[in-house]
Amino acid sequence: MIELNDIERAAIRLKGQVIDTPCVYSRTLSELTGAQVYLKFENHQFTASFKERGACNKLTLLTEEQGRNANPSLVGVIAMSAGNHAQGVAYHAQRLGLKAVIVMPRFTPGIKVERTRGFGAEVVLHGDTLDEARAHALALAKERGLAFVHPYDDAAIAAGQGTVGLEMLQAVPDLDTLIVAVGGGGLIAGIATAVKAKSPNIQVVGVQTQRFPGMFNAIKGTHLPQGQSTIAEGIAVGTPGRLTQAVVAKRVDDLLLVDEGDIEQAIVMLLEIEKTLVEGAGAAGLAALLKYPDQFKGKRVGLVLCGGNIDPLLLAATIERGMVRAGRLARLRVNARDVPGSLARITQVVADAGANIDEVHHQRAFSHLSAQHVEIELVIQTRGHPHVAQVLESLNTAGFTAEEQP
Repeated sequence: MIELNDIERAAIRLKGQVIDTPCVYSRTLSELTGAQVYLKFENHQFTASFKERGACNKLTLLTEEQGRNANPSLVGVIAMSAGNHAQGVAYHAQRLGLKAVIVMPRFTPGIKVERTRGFGAEVVLHGDTLDEARAHALALAKERGLAFVHPYDDAAIAAGQGTVGLEMLQAVPDLDTLIVAVGGGGLIAGIATAVKAKSPNIQVVGVQTQRFPGMFNAIKGTHLPQGQSTIAEGIAVGTPGRLTQAVVAKRVDDLLLVDEGDIEQAIVMLLEIEKTLVEGAGAAGLAALLKYPDQFKGKRVGLVLCGGNIDPLLLAATIERGMVRAGRLARLRVNARDVPGSLARITQVVADAGANIDEVHHQRAFSHLSAQHVEIELVIQTRGHPHVAQVLESLNTAGFTAEEQP
């Protein structure tokens, strides 16, 4: 089990090698949630993830051990990762002059694959899950004589991640609660160890996606099913680490689950409110705060924005879906007589109501209406749900039959 002195020594090793990222108060999120919210911007690291910390600590230790060895035998390192650990290992291996091989699942977003290659690592795409990638990485490690760098189930990795907690308490010493995303458990194990040693009464709460509740099941004794994919692929871990599970059981106060919609909403809110880009895992903490506000109301809450590597196409889809949830994009079905000028009248009513039309689709053949009528589907831009209701009222008042579509 890692202890505070392991994390403090890691902090010394990491000095000048990773960024001491900002930890700042969010006035708007605090007003929205009823808590005093402080954000730790780990998405500002060079590889846009906290994973750099553990990787750098582990690789520095390996090179120190190699330097003490009369017959150095460290050929290089190998890791398995869905992306952020991969980039952290690749980047710091390049800095330290080590060869790096990274095994990544086939579903890994292209942006993470290319950035990992950009740091000089050899990338091997294998398997559909992290467990399959890990098995292949272990086989390659033995075959090529490489040192395996686990993404979370390693004391040096967890100690490096724990430096996040030390920095948060240095920035905000009176924090009541920390909310931390959980995959394999390296980040929360390190943070919980650090902050509980410094401030025993602080609450540490972990967050997992409902589709990958591995640590939740292990700690709470539940048997929730595991899904196939999640927007938070950085915490899509099927089996938690043995070392990290032991630390979580001893030092973490609670574990919560959030769903895909919660995470999508949090990504969009952080982009709009804080002007910061996070990936799914990086938004998990805010997703939990929004989903369970009563649990954190009135408390000084620290959130770790643990990563910012998100595929641009996924981000675009997430933003659009967020606009739909907020009522800023709405789909309306309008029934009208199929005569010249009907569409012009509809668009004029929508414009007079202050909405903008994104898409228009006429449906004549596949409709239950009489042959003299047409079904028109509109996608409109609005100011929110009350504005959608106003547009519908205007259309119905003008003699059309209009309703919002799910």
